[in-house]
Amino acid sequence: MIALSLAEIAAIIGGELRLVDPDTADTVVDGVVDTDSRTMTEGSIFVAKPGAETDGHRFVGNAVAAGAALAIVEHPVDENVSQIVVADVVAALAALAREVVARVRAAGDLKIVGITGSNGKTTTKNFLARILADEGETVSPINSYNNEVGAPVTMLRVTYGTRYLVSEFGAAAPGSIAHLAGLVEPDVAVVLMVGMAHAGGFGGIEATAKAKSELVAAARPDGTAVLNIDDPRVAAMRELAESRGMSVVGFGQSAAADVRAHDLVVTASGTTCEIEVAGERMPLHLRVLGAHHVNNAMAAIAAAGVLGVPASDAIARLETLDIAERWRMQPMGNDRVRIINDAYNASPDSMAAALRTLAQITGPGERTVAVLGAMSELGETAGEEHDRIGLLAVRLNIQRIVVVGPEARRLYISAIGEGSWDSEAVHFPDQDAAFEYLRTELRDGDRVLVKSSNSVGLRHLGDRLGELFS
Repeated sequence: MIALSLAEIAAIIGGELRLVDPDTADTVVDGVVDTDSRTMTEGSIFVAKPGAETDGHRFVGNAVAAGAALAIVEHPVDENVSQIVVADVVAALAALAREVVARVRAAGDLKIVGITGSNGKTTTKNFLARILADEGETVSPINSYNNEVGAPVTMLRVTYGTRYLVSEFGAAAPGSIAHLAGLVEPDVAVVLMVGMAHAGGFGGIEATAKAKSELVAAARPDGTAVLNIDDPRVAAMRELAESRGMSVVGFGQSAAADVRAHDLVVTASGTTCEIEVAGERMPLHLRVLGAHHVNNAMAAIAAAGVLGVPASDAIARLETLDIAERWRMQPMGNDRVRIINDAYNASPDSMAAALRTLAQITGPGERTVAVLGAMSELGETAGEEHDRIGLLAVRLNIQRIVVVGPEARRLYISAIGEGSWDSEAVHFPDQDAAFEYLRTELRDGDRVLVKSSNSVGLRHLGDRLGELFS
């Protein structure tokens, strides 16, 4: 964070400053700002966020021991550290982020990119951060820091030397993206897709589309919207962008796209295609597995282009990446048994894309094995969507379908009903049981996808399998 005095911080967040010796109101801090006491270093600011399972106020002492110089709290804590007492620490975190980013922007040439979409946010964020890192100091979220805490924590990492801030915005509810993006008013608003992820919490896919459009509405009027032209709900956001005076850059495979992909070929070593920009075609070999990641790459190339990075440079930098992030189409295992651990998150769209990738990269004499868990936050559509994935797995001729957990049982029943028999589809109550089955079932030539929502935790099963066959 930029250097601020304790008095300045208190004024920004509207809190009561309680000092301990030798601090004064003019004492300056410029360290990490976080709600996790484990990330504290000398001069950091600890935000004591109450939670459903624990209360950050209990960890103020740990934060101080690690070097925290200030605690932002909702009630005073008996620890030897200066504190600012506020009514709501999450609101205080947002207010501090807004002010810090505004000061950095006013003082220099900070450019801000906001990214949202039902799938692909974190991958696109990582792609774009890789491209921009060679242009100047770039701040982007750790993991999927895209909620009411993670987004401001990321914003607060900017300094006067930061040239680019790449923010990822998730939607916990209608208005979430409007609030988070409104803190920084992005220069570039990237909308990837509108799918069924979280649709249960929004009341349907049209409500989800409206929530994603909040990013376009919150961007700077003189900014640019980077839109997936292949997704009709995203393409429709052009009207909103242009009504606000924004420019629009489209990406996709349709002829209307400004950044367009041609001739996709998917293999076990990645995806090759040609990227067309302004009439020029350039080859791209993306080592990150899955044809669906080409869309994320195009979004990153398009956003980087808005910021002045030539497409050829963007492509060259993307080709250096092996994986987008841990647990996202992450290759593991060995040449005999290849594990693809993609269990950080799952929606109907990403589940279908991963299954198609598994089928595409499995060659003659090799066997496809899908280890699948539940997809969360689908609301009343959950049963129907799990049915569809079970049907798709069978129609793609996935040769072993291993379903894990009671919440995913309907996927298993659907696969059986579609014609998967003779132990082609099996169901296990938990990861341990599935692991015991897989350790003896898997054989040379198997290509194994592990996929579920984050809350199900199958990423840990994927890690165990990766280690077993390393």
